[in-house]
Amino acid sequence: METLFGDHKAVQAEELDEAGERSALALGAGEESLREESPEEQAAGDAAPAFPLDPVETSRALALTDVIAPRTRPGEALIRMAYRMGVPGHALSAPFRRASAMRVLGTVDSPITGDRMAGTALRAGHFLVHGVKQPIGQIDFESSPRLGARLGTGLERTVHSFSWLADLAASAPRADCIAIAERITSKWLDANASAPKKSVKSAVWDVENAGLRLMAWLVHAPMLMGRQDSELKSRLLVAIEETANWLDRKALRSGAGLGQVAGWAAVTAAGLLLPDGKARRLYGEAALIHALGDLVAEDGGSLARCPAAQMDAIRVLTDLIACYEAVDREAPDAIWVMRELLVPPLLALRHGDGALGNWQGQGAISADRVSALIVATGIRTRALNEPQHWGYQRMHGGRTNVQFDAGPPPRARHTRCGCASTLAFEMSDGPSRLIVNCGGAAMAGGQVPARIGQALRASAAHSTLVLDDANSTAVLLHGKLGRGAEMVEVERRVITQNDREATRIEASHDGYAARFGLTHNRILTLRSDGTELSGDDILLPASRKGKRGKVGFAIRFHLGRGVEAHLSDDMRGASLLTPDGSLWQFRLRGQAGTDAGDEEVMKLSCEDSLWVDGEGRPHATEQLVIEGLTSRGGGQFSWLLKKMG
Repeated sequence: METLFGDHKAVQAEELDEAGERSALALGAGEESLREESPEEQAAGDAAPAFPLDPVETSRALALTDVIAPRTRPGEALIRMAYRMGVPGHALSAPFRRASAMRVLGTVDSPITGDRMAGTALRAGHFLVHGVKQPIGQIDFESSPRLGARLGTGLERTVHSFSWLADLAASAPRADCIAIAERITSKWLDANASAPKKSVKSAVWDVENAGLRLMAWLVHAPMLMGRQDSELKSRLLVAIEETANWLDRKALRSGAGLGQVAGWAAVTAAGLLLPDGKARRLYGEAALIHALGDLVAEDGGSLARCPAAQMDAIRVLTDLIACYEAVDREAPDAIWVMRELLVPPLLALRHGDGALGNWQGQGAISADRVSALIVATGIRTRALNEPQHWGYQRMHGGRTNVQFDAGPPPRARHTRCGCASTLAFEMSDGPSRLIVNCGGAAMAGGQVPARIGQALRASAAHSTLVLDDANSTAVLLHGKLGRGAEMVEVERRVITQNDREATRIEASHDGYAARFGLTHNRILTLRSDGTELSGDDILLPASRKGKRGKVGFAIRFHLGRGVEAHLSDDMRGASLLTPDGSLWQFRLRGQAGTDAGDEEVMKLSCEDSLWVDGEGRPHATEQLVIEGLTSRGGGQFSWLLKKMG
């Protein structure tokens, strides 16, 4: 990976500290504090922040139960408490009768559509995950880590969460899908007859996978149990009951995030669709509403800061609402409200082509998948431009869209495939992506080689400034993050630039303060017509007494797929030609260094890079790199992207 990201120290000695929790995470996102600059500040130009940056606490979960308390009738709280203590559901629903025979009480008509191509591959005898085909006959369905170790967590999750059922249902009429659905389900049940012992950990009985699996079984029950004389039907009903009982006990201890939400949503769905389920439904609803509050911040952004997690949460809630409709029951208001909150932040990460940006290890999830999900929800809303807590700032002008990661990394318990992407940005001109992040770390093991998955999580794989080839936040194994950027401050305002309005966002982080004694401040200014994006990367001493010496820096601009870059003769600029024929000019402005007479030479070069699309396919691309040495006393590096014609 040296040719792509430089001599990157992806996991250094101090980065192996397992302390993943962060303290004092902060994010400011106000539009006030627009004070006038003093004459001294005006003379200094942009070497110092032009306005104060006020931190605001982030990672604050939404107290959903305080906003919308679930409606309960007299006695329901007692039923919920009794069920939690272990009283069987049938004893609470009908205490003087036998437990009802196990069956599914309703047919769910889910608006969620799967991946038709993946479903077609299943009917042809293959799993298709992240662009890689794997014959069904060669899949190890056992509850062991071998599947993920050999083929990546994507296939492991697909197999054990039964998300493939939605793909299969989207590929053909139900009658044509029954045989293959029964074949795969029978193989899985043969390999996983019962829950493991308490000491055994496996992907099969991960709470998220188990919750998604139970939900899939209930939603797609007609496909799996359509044949009345099928032996699979009785086996699957037993598995449904065992999984629901297991989640009753385990979902409460699963931590936070999507896993807990998926587990409680499945418990609630089982309470709706299985006999004698009133107590389980009440129990699941209350826990689900609490878990939803722990999943997102107050602006609706997932605390995992991952677009795929955002989509998964929307998908789970949409399927659950369909389960309520299947039994003619109204879902709690909190579930409807939460789904509406989740959509605007997701829309903020759409580029001009309708697909999502490459953030937190994900590829560019396609426009079709995003649009299909939004249509399934029936929600019509605008993108969230100024998040208070999620951290992804969005600027829009003309055909130009800019996405700016102006938030701290996710906390350890929420991290899925954490990346050191603080103050990175992406930029698109209409359907063409000009500046991107590499992405794809979460898809490693498919077409993306597993050996480079760790490097794709590094700061150097993102369009941001890197000091001494080090990460702004420690990149640990298994998708976790360590210490680094713990404080992020941001300010957004509208200014006048060359007689035109422009949106200006200034943000800073302290990820390099402990090691190099410097904080990174980045200012992005986009003109209202979208034809010009100016940037200033400023290094400031973290304390009054700056360190001596110099440190190497690199500012990377990973270019979108198909963008042709040609360096200028003076090596201080480059022309960028997009696939649709638009021409942009990139230019360096000024020199580095803050000490008088200390003008460091900035070198601009064009190097190899890669970009991962939404199907997990890596594409060879290029990147512009500004490199040089700067004083430990700080420095300023200015650049400009301007559309020609």
